[in-house]
Amino acid sequence: MDATGFCLFETPIGACGLAWTERSIVGVLLPDDRGPAGTRARMQHSFPTALLSEPPAWVAAIAARIRQLLEGVRDDLSDVPLDMAEVPPFHRRVYEVARAIPPGKVLTYGEVAARLGEPGAARAVGQALGHNPFAPVIPCHRVLAAKGQGGGFSAGGGVATKLRMLEIERAQFGAAPGLFDDLPA
Repeated sequence: MDATGFCLFETPIGACGLAWTERSIVGVLLPDDRGPAGTRARMQHSFPTALLSEPPAWVAAIAARIRQLLEGVRDDLSDVPLDMAEVPPFHRRVYEVARAIPPGKVLTYGEVAARLGEPGAARAVGQALGHNPFAPVIPCHRVLAAKGQGGGFSAGGGVATKLRMLEIERAQFGAAPGLFDDLPA
């Protein structure tokens, strides 16, 4: 679906971008390594029909919540309306599992695959998360490689940004046994 508008907003990790239609968010971008100009260029490339504009109140409220999340306020953003019309079905399933991970908690790619009923699909889970158009609303940063290692991250800054976001959320991760046991299945 074509976006009608997009905006940039500052966060503790840099300028993020939001694109929207009249009823839902169609994209969220974490900061680009090139700064606000890079984030703006990526938004314009991803949403060529959208105009840089002042966000409507409901979009501004979502931007404020994302900013607060990146300041350490616990908010799962689960009520943010996302337009997934162009998201492949497998990716939607992965995003549903990732979206259920609360701030400060993590799962591994393999654990996400197991929750999907596809225990051998850890790489496919990683690929789906690498194409996440809604980070951090769909918190792909909360999904780690085996044994709690950082794994990949396609946002600007790569794994360092992922680990910084987890640090902001005060997440505990590593090779500790039972680390993921208290998450709902």
